[in-house]
Amino acid sequence: MAFSLLSVTAGDALAQAASTTPPAVAPATAPAAKPAAAKANPQTVDAIVAVVNTDVITQQELAKRMSDVVQRMRAQNIELPPVAELQKQLLERMILERAETQLAKENGLSVDDVMLDRAISRIAEQNKLSMADFQKQLAQDKIPYASFREEIRQEMLLQRLREREVDNKIQISESEVDNYIAAESSNKQTAQELDLAQILIRVPENASAEQIAQRAKRAEEAMQQIKSGGNFAAVAAAYSDASDALTGGDMGWRSQDRLPSLFVEAVANLNPGQVSGILKSANGFHIVKLVNKRAAAAAADTAAAPVQQTHARHILIKVTPTVTAAEARRRLVDLKERIDNKAATFEELAKLYSNDLSASKGGDLGWVYPGDTVPEFERAMDALKPGQVSDPVESPFGYHLIQVVERKANDVSKERQRLAARMAIRERKTEEATNDWLRQLRDRTYVEYRNDDR
Repeated sequence: MAFSLLSVTAGDALAQAASTTPPAVAPATAPAAKPAAAKANPQTVDAIVAVVNTDVITQQELAKRMSDVVQRMRAQNIELPPVAELQKQLLERMILERAETQLAKENGLSVDDVMLDRAISRIAEQNKLSMADFQKQLAQDKIPYASFREEIRQEMLLQRLREREVDNKIQISESEVDNYIAAESSNKQTAQELDLAQILIRVPENASAEQIAQRAKRAEEAMQQIKSGGNFAAVAAAYSDASDALTGGDMGWRSQDRLPSLFVEAVANLNPGQVSGILKSANGFHIVKLVNKRAAAAAADTAAAPVQQTHARHILIKVTPTVTAAEARRRLVDLKERIDNKAATFEELAKLYSNDLSASKGGDLGWVYPGDTVPEFERAMDALKPGQVSDPVESPFGYHLIQVVERKANDVSKERQRLAARMAIRERKTEEATNDWLRQLRDRTYVEYRNDDR
C-alpha cells in the first residue's frame, strides 16, 4: 500500500546551475585517527556527492533514497530505468529539495509536531485505518514510522514554502473569469476528462542557445526511446524533470480546463496509448501520453442549491525568525483567554495584535465563500458556531484565532459559477507558476558535483 499526503503541483529541476563563488563546506570524511593506522587503512565514513549552497548531499543519503524509491516503484509496478539514470534523477531531485529546505528555513518556516500528527492522522483516515493499523501497514511495507514522519514533515514544509512563494502571488482578473465562463459554455457539449502522463525536459531561465540545444537533444533521446518501444513510465523516470517523474510521469485524471492548453491541443486527435510529438513551452520541452479519456461528469446545477457564506473575523500572528511557532501559539492562547474572560473584545485585540491587513477593521474578513481561504483555515472556521472563537489554528500564513460572526445561505448561482471558474484558473496558473519558480530557484542555487561521472 502506498501512502501520500500532498498533491504537489511543482516539478524538480535538472537544469545546470551557474555560480562563481563556491561556499565553504566541511568534508564528510572519517574523524582523525592514529597516524600509523590512518596511513595503513584509510577509511571513509561517508562521501560527498554534491555541494548545495552551504550544505552537502552524501553518498549514504543518496543510497538510502535510491533504496526507498526502487522499493516504491516496484510496489507500484513501474518499470525501473537504468540504475545510473535513476541515480542522476534522484540526485537532482535531492538538490532541489535541499535548496527549497534552505529557503524555507531562511524564511522562518517550520512544521511542528502537533501539525504533523494531525496531518498523519488525516492520512490514516483517508486510508480508512486507525493509527495503530496504519503503523502496522507501514511496517508491513517495510517503511519505518520515524522515517515516514520526517518525510511527511518535509513534504508539508515544502508545500508551505510553495504556497508562500507562488500560490499567494497568483492574480486572476475579472476578464479572465469572463473568458473562462464563455469558453466553458461553448464547450459544454464536448467536455472531456483526460488521463495524461508527461515527460518534461526543463530549460534554464535565460538559457543560452547551446543550453537549449542540449536540452532539445535530451528530449529527442527520450522520444527515440519511446519510438523504439521503450516503456513510457521508465523513460519518464529516467529523463523527466517533473515532480511526477518517479511515478512514471502520471498526471492523473483532469478536466481539460485544468490542463495547459498546449497539452489539450497536443492530444486532441490522439487515441488512448498514443504519444504526442515534442512540445515547446516557456518551461522547456514536453512529451505527453494520452493514457485514457472519458466524458466529463455532468456539472451540478449551480442554481439548484444555495451556498453557505460565513462572516468571520481573525487575529493572525505570523511566524518569523524572531517569533517562533510556539511563541505565536502562546500569544494567541493568552488572547483567547482574555476574550473568554470578557477582559477585551475580539475586535479590540485584533486591532492591537493582528499581523494581518484586516487588523484595522477588527480582524473582519467580511463574507467568506467556500474556497476563499486556505484549507486549514476553512476547516477550523466551518467547525465553529456563530459567536464561537477557535483555538489557535496553523496555516501557511502563521497562527490564527478565528471567530464566526454569522452565517447565511443564499442562491448565488452566478457567484458560484465565477468562484468555480476562478478556482480552475488558479489551479492551472499555480502549476505553471510553480514550475517557473522551481526553475529559477534551481538556476540560482550553487551546486558542485563531487562524484566522478558528472
